[in-house]
Amino acid sequence: MAKLHFIYATMNAGKSTLLLQAAYNYRERGMRVAMLISTLDNRAGKGFIGSRIGLRAEADAFGAEQDLYAAIKADHDNSPLSCVFVDEAQFLTTDQVWQLSRVVDVLDLPVMAYGLRTDFRGELFPGSRGLLAIADELTEARSICHCGRKATMVVRMGEDGKALKDGAQVMIGGNETYTSLCRRHWQMAFEAEEVTDAA
Repeated sequence: MAKLHFIYATMNAGKSTLLLQAAYNYRERGMRVAMLISTLDNRAGKGFIGSRIGLRAEADAFGAEQDLYAAIKADHDNSPLSCVFVDEAQFLTTDQVWQLSRVVDVLDLPVMAYGLRTDFRGELFPGSRGLLAIADELTEARSICHCGRKATMVVRMGEDGKALKDGAQVMIGGNETYTSLCRRHWQMAFEAEEVTDAA
């Protein structure tokens, strides 16, 4: 029975690498997959999913207005799919999350959505909120804070080295401005306005 999966983590935890590896496993067994990425993310090139370790694969780029159920159904009707992979799932709209649930429930196709849970302010992205609410399976891909604890938050650093408390939720690129932290050090960064190695 197909399920809607949400695999989430902080930045630089290897989510895209996990997606590309899973998609490769399907293809290696002769199965066809659909790969989707938001038009907001073109770091690997428009219509490509890329990882920090150099893996890259072509994907269908989608915008906020696209009906993902209709697009996936048309693709599946043309040539049967075995799985749907979505990168940067935090950029999905609430409607698109429900459209992906229809892919699972009506087309009986598993959907693997990979993305961030929260932004640098500790607030949920719309797509993540929807996936946390209705996904059948939630999986956390783990990364670590500089203290060795599990990183669950991300802080965006300003040019002055201080943690930013305001700004646009979406900022593509600029990975060097983000630092993944445990909740304790994320709170310390916001209180002290700088990331510290203090215990």
